[in-house]
Amino acid sequence: MEIKVLGSGCAKCNQLEEATKQAVARAGIDAQIEKVTDVVQIMGYGVMTTPALVVDGRVRVAGRVPSVEDIAALLTRE
Repeated sequence: MEIKVLGSGCAKCNQLEEATKQAVARAGIDAQIEKVTDVVQIMGYGVMTTPALVVDGRVRVAGRVPSVEDIAALLTRE
């Protein structure tokens, strides 16, 4: 599974990255997590508000930081 955290490096972006790492560990998922800070790449996903979470090329969350449990549930439904 390929996961990307989109954001400029703001506090919420960092929170989403950390929550995503915790969710992956908790769910026991084999995943690559990448942080994307390049504005052009972020816009390429059609994301207008960050932070955003992209799972296997599909934007799953944008503009908020879901709980670790919500992220884990989202990842296990893939």
